Amino acid sequence: MALSHASLSLISMIFLAGSIVMLFFVILSGITSTSPLSKTYFLRADTSGITGARAISQWTYFRICGDGNENCSQSWADPPVGYAWSSNPQKAPAELVGDHGGDTTSSYYFYMWRFGWVFYLLGLFFEVLTFASGFLALCSRLGSAVSGLVSLIALVFLTVGVSLMTATFVKMRNAFVAVNRDASVGTYAFGFSWGAWAALLISTILFCIGRHSNKTDAPSSGRRWGRRSRSTRSRRSYDGRRVKEEYP
Repeated sequence: MALSHASLSLISMIFLAGSIVMLFFVILSGITSTSPLSKTYFLRADTSGITGARAISQWTYFRICGDGNENCSQSWADPPVGYAWSSNPQKAPAELVGDHGGDTTSSYYFYMWRFGWVFYLLGLFFEVLTFASGFLALCSRLGSAVSGLVSLIALVFLTVGVSLMTATFVKMRNAFVAVNRDASVGTYAFGFSWGAWAALLISTILFCIGRHSNKTDAPSSGRRWGRRSRSTRSRRSYDGRRVKEEYP
């Protein structure tokens, strides 16, 4: 049985809410040490011996922290990845160090992380707008169309943001491993990020389906579904009287 646009919109909003919650788990990582935020980071690496760095560094959305997301730096908007160490550091992977971020970060990682950070936040912003417009989708198919459009914009931004984040920190991990340092990408951060992306994709599809959903049409006048009415015509009998003849 086909669902009405209101039912589809409600299911869409449930997926959308789940996506928003997962994004907030990533954004708030490093702000508090409660679980699962204490286990949420993009990259964990051995930075012992690097000038000005902690023994273990964990990169989160606003901060660079130590083990367990404790002993964190102050919060920064799109912090350069090289803020984990001092300017012109010794023993840091050469691929990561450059003249950006106060001589801490190479051009590639500076801009990859910066654009990923911004697109990620734009995705969240448009998701919140979609959730607000979702209440209109419960009332009309036009509302579903508006929500589907805004949700699609959010999906584009989040796709770019999460893709850039993944590329940035996977390459960073490889750079640490190449100089014989332990490093691993964060299971929770990327699990939440791609989970939020998948939930947003489903929500967008359902909003678009809701835009084209229709109520069951009423039966046509004078007919019932699957049956034809019988027609009649008159004719004259052999004795001159008019009689009716039925035919299918």
